[in-house]
Amino acid sequence: MEGSQNLRGILMGQMGRNPKFGFKKVKPAKKYFVLIFHSGFLSGARRSKLQDLEQPEVSEFLTMVQNLPDIPFGLCTIVEVLSHYNVTVNTVSLFRMVDNKRQDLEIEDIKGIDASKLSRFVQMNELRWVTEYNPMTAVGLFDSAIEIHLLLFTDKSSPKHMERMDKYREAAKLFQGKILFILVDPHAEGNDRVMSYFHLKKSQLPALAAYHTPDEEQDVLPLDEVSLERVKEFCNGLLQRKQVEKNPKPENKDVREEL
Repeated sequence: MEGSQNLRGILMGQMGRNPKFGFKKVKPAKKYFVLIFHSGFLSGARRSKLQDLEQPEVSEFLTMVQNLPDIPFGLCTIVEVLSHYNVTVNTVSLFRMVDNKRQDLEIEDIKGIDASKLSRFVQMNELRWVTEYNPMTAVGLFDSAIEIHLLLFTDKSSPKHMERMDKYREAAKLFQGKILFILVDPHAEGNDRVMSYFHLKKSQLPALAAYHTPDEEQDVLPLDEVSLERVKEFCNGLLQRKQVEKNPKPENKDVREEL
């Protein structure tokens, strides 16, 4: 560890210096996709087709969709749906399956919105089965209520990278809602500090590192190779240990008196 700085400080260090990252986020919910709730389009009508919505802000939304082609998007103007989600102003909502959380960007001035701001909000807050760490995704990672983060340090340029990721992603689905699975590329700028935090060297990779956010406890496991069984074993051990710490067995009074 570098001085008294914790992992959160290392991962999010760049965010505090960047004025671009400032959005209002509220209300938890479920699922994983991005939905635009546009109350300003209603006017008593139930229009839901994009081609019917010709306002300039819709064009900005469509530009964002094109910029993020691997993320499912939707646009909703239906009164009943807005009411169900307690939406009263124009809102961008991101629904995450990984931790069953909803993040909202409430837009007071719809005319001032642009595709780049929308894209930054989504990229900061999206969490996938395996989220690659960078200064932008650090926001969503540390905003999650999930307390155990599992980091896989592995070289993305390795011929084995895709095989490793398939196994790691498969394990992530087994621990949904319990552990956040994170990928750390040791060659990416700034990630040497993350490796240093866990006292890892490139010669020890691939490796798993677990981080418990409430007490900053960590556990490191260098690997000969990434396998589903090895990751499952490591994760189950983490969860069992935390369960014991949370609910310790009561001391046997008879044994204590006998001693």
